[in-house]
Amino acid sequence: MPDLAGRTAVVTGAASGLGLAVTRSLIAHGARVVMAVRNTAKAEQMRAELAPGPGEAVVMELDLLDLASVHRFTAAVHERFTAVDLLIENAGISSQSLVLSPEGVESQFATNHLGHFALTGPLLDLLGNGHDPRIVVVASALYARADLDLDRLDGSGTYSPGRAYNRSKLANVLFGRELQRRLQASGSTVRSFVAHPGMAKTPLHTTYPSPALRLVTKTAAALIGRPAEHAAVPILYAATSPDASPGSFYGPTGPKLHPQVRPGAFTGAGLDRDGSHALWATSQQLTGVQYLDY
Repeated sequence: MPDLAGRTAVVTGAASGLGLAVTRSLIAHGARVVMAVRNTAKAEQMRAELAPGPGEAVVMELDLLDLASVHRFTAAVHERFTAVDLLIENAGISSQSLVLSPEGVESQFATNHLGHFALTGPLLDLLGNGHDPRIVVVASALYARADLDLDRLDGSGTYSPGRAYNRSKLANVLFGRELQRRLQASGSTVRSFVAHPGMAKTPLHTTYPSPALRLVTKTAAALIGRPAEHAAVPILYAATSPDASPGSFYGPTGPKLHPQVRPGAFTGAGLDRDGSHALWATSQQLTGVQYLDY
């Protein structure tokens, strides 16, 4: 990784798992990292336990399920910083029983996609002031199993937590790609990337409602999953490498303890331009946040 001295990164979900691993690496290379988290007490504890490095971490509260919290966070970032160089949209929740956001949207879609959509727009001006400014949307290869179905974002009908999670990951892919198209069309210096960690050993699987499913995913992660610090490599590559291109889907390949980064191609629903346009319009409607209109 390059020297990141003087650069500011916002990392959502930075108190555990991939987000903490990303934070640790960015600090080690000199960056100031805003740990954007729901649980600030936990994040302060993690911050205190980080190995000393040339960079530093600051903790700020952000609950992506609550749009009012998102608005408070972006306002606070504007008060504190004049530029943001990296926005790493990592936070996410996995399969739970049906829970709705205050706006009546299924919680996985609301947290994993809508919260990040609402976060991005208000920070674009600060990113525009940054050096080689990048947004990294952390998705999953599971997007390929999803359908968008924007008519049932309240979880109505037969609710499947797994399908809802996959839909949120498809939304991540479509958003990251559409964001890049709109940034490029606007002449912005900000670039949008999409990356995924592969199978990672993180706390995400502990949120599954079924004990059997929790056991299966925990076992799979133990056997083939990469530790968070290795699973974070594609995310860090997309965020910092001079060779990274917005058009690729960056993920891990090779041995789990010595991963390489593979620039993969998007397939299936991830290529749906009409779907990405519909998602953008729906996201603006549901969040009340509008930016980068064609």
